[in-house]
Amino acid sequence: MAACRGVASSVFFSPDGERGRARARREANARQICEDCPVLAQCRDHALTADEPYGIWGGMTEADRRRHARRTRTGERR
Repeated sequence: MAACRGVASSVFFSPDGERGRARARREANARQICEDCPVLAQCRDHALTADEPYGIWGGMTEADRRRHARRTRTGERR
């Protein structure tokens, strides 16, 4: 079972206009939930395959997924 099951979606998806420290704090909380999740890899793979534009998926933020996509397109590996 996913660690996020039963957790409010607002932990993983930012409200309109959220920025700065508030966004960083919410993202850190979401990542902490994802950290030991037994389905983290599957969740992350889904988000990358489906090109999910919003939210924290598999411990990755929107910006993390954009960077990953850019690296993948340019052939860069990490």
